Amino acid sequence: MSRVVVVGSFNVDHVWRCDTLPVAGATIAGRYASGPGGKGFNQAIAAVRAGADTTFVCALGDDAGGRWARDLADADGLTLRVQASEEPTGTAGIYVDAHGRNTIVIGAGANAILSADFTTGQADVLAATSVVLAQLESPVDTVLAALQAGRQCGASTLLNPAPANAATTTELLAHADVITPNETEFAALLARHLGERISADDVATLDGVTLHQHCRQLFPHGTVVVTLGATGVYVSHPEDALRGDARPHYRVAAETATVVDTTGAGDAFNGALAASLAEGALPAFADHVRFANRYAALSTERPGAALAMPSRAELIARYAD
Repeated sequence: MSRVVVVGSFNVDHVWRCDTLPVAGATIAGRYASGPGGKGFNQAIAAVRAGADTTFVCALGDDAGGRWARDLADADGLTLRVQASEEPTGTAGIYVDAHGRNTIVIGAGANAILSADFTTGQADVLAATSVVLAQLESPVDTVLAALQAGRQCGASTLLNPAPANAATTTELLAHADVITPNETEFAALLARHLGERISADDVATLDGVTLHQHCRQLFPHGTVVVTLGATGVYVSHPEDALRGDARPHYRVAAETATVVDTTGAGDAFNGALAASLAEGALPAFADHVRFANRYAALSTERPGAALAMPSRAELIARYAD
């Protein structure tokens, strides 16, 4: 099987479904549910359900949330490498409106103590992996160490620079082969690294050439994949490294879906992209993006984050071609 290592966070999600998202000073009615999440765990579950032999490197508390993470991983065949923490397992408060839009508040807990030493200490799995995938709900030094270790072992390195307010450095970006921001994260990266001010709402409307120029300035050595929600995905490669594609930049249209909840869609995309790249069977990068795009669309048709990730069999059944 293909091999993926995901380094990142696990959260217990507390979810309220409301007609509208809450605003300051308002009290509104909602329906409550709890479920597993965290960008790292969501992406790891997506990767394993999309067909990759996946290891998740994380930190968990000695509490009900940590035990739940272990049980869920075992049920999906996800291998865990856990740094034990005296902090509680991470939590998230998620509000989802009637249109599937969401607002999220994170309590890092144990996620904040995942160390670079522990992560690079997983040398056996890193040496055998094809793709290392990380996000930014863990300490930046730890994420950097994971990408560096992946590079040294010959793996492709994917960085999902999320959430948008997380710190990124030039060194961190330099150790990723592919970055996968959404429009909000892309606008934040442009502002932070280039001083370029673009509204997140305007990213999807920029013409392809302008977007390509911004991507090349931001991330000259690697591939940028900007996920744009209902308008699809934009891809930008360096001119001398097209990854099997015919063009240095292009758009991939969104797949049709009956949207229930978009909470984990970006994580679904990232996990599925990592799984597809690790498998290596598709000839062009655009084919891997299409696979991930379809996987993410299917994930929005059910509520929740990690538990909403479809199986590979469900994906094949939906998209016979």
